[in-house]
Amino acid sequence: MQYPEPIAKLIDNYTKLPGIGPKTATRLAFYTLGMDNEDVESFSKSLISAKKDLTFCDTCGMITEKDMNPCIICRDKSRNQGTVFVVENSRDVMAMENTRDYHGLYHVLNGVISPSAGTGPEDINLPSLVRRLSEHEEIKEVIVGTNANAEGEATAMYLARLLKPAGIKVTRLAHGLSVGSDIDYADELTLIKAVQGRTEL
Repeated sequence: MQYPEPIAKLIDNYTKLPGIGPKTATRLAFYTLGMDNEDVESFSKSLISAKKDLTFCDTCGMITEKDMNPCIICRDKSRNQGTVFVVENSRDVMAMENTRDYHGLYHVLNGVISPSAGTGPEDINLPSLVRRLSEHEEIKEVIVGTNANAEGEATAMYLARLLKPAGIKVTRLAHGLSVGSDIDYADELTLIKAVQGRTEL
């Protein structure tokens, strides 16, 4: 027996979300059916608004409202104009901003270099970074904050080879032991990165 078409379509659409399998999609669909009409309408309006009213910042590539382009961070002249933090996506920007410790600019790649997925440098927001650096001589350092996986490392190495000849300092976020962790529980790669990224006390 099959579900009625409206709920079958809802389940199908939920399965298009990352990490949502058929069972979870079915639970979400039935939960949605139990929601108040106002909540369902608000939910659907927010989905439509997110697609219709958002865009990527012309300067840094971070997600922003269409009527606020460049984004609020790029507009803020009080930020350190000499440092650009390169990240994979807009969520990474929010994570850094929540630390309240970094006060420079950002550049969002909206992806990483991944030959296995057919993604090259021209497929991510990389050409605009090169253009941005050539147009703003005040930028002296690029901090690479891509994830510590194969694609993130490949992207970081590519950026370093690309930018260093231009005389721009390229640094990489340190990787290693997290605060509160025990050495004997860490894997070998984490320990290697921790030793390589050690700092003087």
